[in-house]
Amino acid sequence: MKNDLAIFEEYKIRRVYDEKTETWYFSVVDIIQALIQQPDYQTARKYWNKLKERLGKEGSETVTNCHQLKMVADDGKMRLTDAANPETLLRLIQSVPSPKAEPIKLWLAKVGYERMQEMADPARSIDRARENWRKHERSEKWIQQRMMGQETRNKLTDYWKDHEITKDEEFAILTNIIHQEWSGVTVKEHKNIKGLKTQNLRDHMSEAELIFTALAELSTRQIAETMEARGLPENEVAGKKGGGIAKKARLELEEKTGKRVVSAENYLPPKSGKKLGGK
Repeated sequence: MKNDLAIFEEYKIRRVYDEKTETWYFSVVDIIQALIQQPDYQTARKYWNKLKERLGKEGSETVTNCHQLKMVADDGKMRLTDAANPETLLRLIQSVPSPKAEPIKLWLAKVGYERMQEMADPARSIDRARENWRKHERSEKWIQQRMMGQETRNKLTDYWKDHEITKDEEFAILTNIIHQEWSGVTVKEHKNIKGLKTQNLRDHMSEAELIFTALAELSTRQIAETMEARGLPENEVAGKKGGGIAKKARLELEEKTGKRVVSAENYLPPKSGKKLGGK
């Protein structure tokens, strides 16, 4: 876990990055404080406690999806704090009447992660991502493959959500199973090979790595649909089978070319690693 601080207007928002699930978790009280424009932290905390109680009585999953994570408090000590990922926060924001609701949604889209961007504002987030990749000298071919891969990924996670996969840890487990099956390495090992830390692995993949990742996830979804897989155990089976299809294709390509698909190449600054080609 990595603690960090983000700024929304004049409000400081504490957040923690979970490397295992590659997800940012934000302090709920800090988000509430910014939403209701409340300068006093304790007042915002009381507001959140009442809202949490009301949502709990209503049976809202928003409360159950919050986590207790250690974050730096005003006294400088690490204390357990209610935290949530951007998807959960998006639902929470809808429960708070505030003129800052839309601005903070867009802010979360910027500092959160891709799936949140699409939920908050699909068209703008896609255009923003494309322009960002262009600024970082990605080729148009790479950008197209990256976006197609993201669409494939989203369809798979949508299937999971509709078939009893609800916890972040379960998404991470399934993602890792598929990745390890097709590539021969875990997500963490792949990131280490590329010299990545908090960076998004897919943003540093080669065109071939993106294609095989997409093939593995497309195959997994179609197999899961055929199996009508529900829950973690059944989707694990689909993940291994889907990843296995991409593995066979990878091994055949490597045999024909003599080149490994998984590589240390990345888009980090030259001093940090071997850079992939741009345009």
